Amino acid sequence: MDPARLLEGQRAIVTGASSGIGEAIARAFAGAGAAVGINHLERACGRAAAIAAEIRASGGEALPLAADVSREAEVAAMFDAFAARYGGVDILVANAGIQKDAPFAQLTLEQWNEVLAVNLTGQFLCAREAVRRFMAQGPTPRSAAIGKIVCISSVHELIPWAGHANYAASKGGVSLMMRSLAQEVAPRRIRVNAIAPGAIRTGINRSAWQAPEALAKLLELIPYGRIGEGADVARAALWLASDESDYVTGTTLFVDGGMSLYPAFAGNG
Repeated sequence: MDPARLLEGQRAIVTGASSGIGEAIARAFAGAGAAVGINHLERACGRAAAIAAEIRASGGEALPLAADVSREAEVAAMFDAFAARYGGVDILVANAGIQKDAPFAQLTLEQWNEVLAVNLTGQFLCAREAVRRFMAQGPTPRSAAIGKIVCISSVHELIPWAGHANYAASKGGVSLMMRSLAQEVAPRRIRVNAIAPGAIRTGINRSAWQAPEALAKLLELIPYGRIGEGADVARAALWLASDESDYVTGTTLFVDGGMSLYPAFAGNG
């Protein structure tokens, strides 16, 4: 198969796809031949519609899908709308995530619950719905697996992050949820993997890279010497969603320029 068309004829839902990493993945998947569902919150409907229009103008297939992934009924409705348009789903990229940062002693229960609801419960609800659809659909000539799930985690599933306990806890939960699910559904020919991005140039962390002095400080944490781009994560997601990685399940691919190597210890061995 043409490497540029690794997902030819497949159908993929990408959550949190109206900006950042999710948008980059949606565009990459569409370019690789997949029909893409661009999940977004209601307030981002204009941006999601614009991305979908650009994909269609380039010869791809895309459908905006408004849903709050932390709400069970909205997740089911999102999958229904996508299936009504494209006949089913072959791939889920569970990417939607938020941050609500505070020192631990000032962290409110509301901030804790909001982050866990989107980052962990949202991935559970979307993955559960995807697994149900994959099993109902059964084998397909589109792919060796009957379905593929890619969970977007973070280096902070591994690296503690003071002042961000809710976020780190949510990503640690994603790690074990992903591996537990992968173990359970592998006999059904469903593959489940994760990507743990490091510092990626997106709007959510603009303050960490926009000013030269902030970027210089950030680069001290990245042995490879550059900040990541959405395309770096998108290429990894494309590989994990394609048959090129058909013997890979239950693994987390760190896309972090070496951030998880704890570079502060490099001279202290």
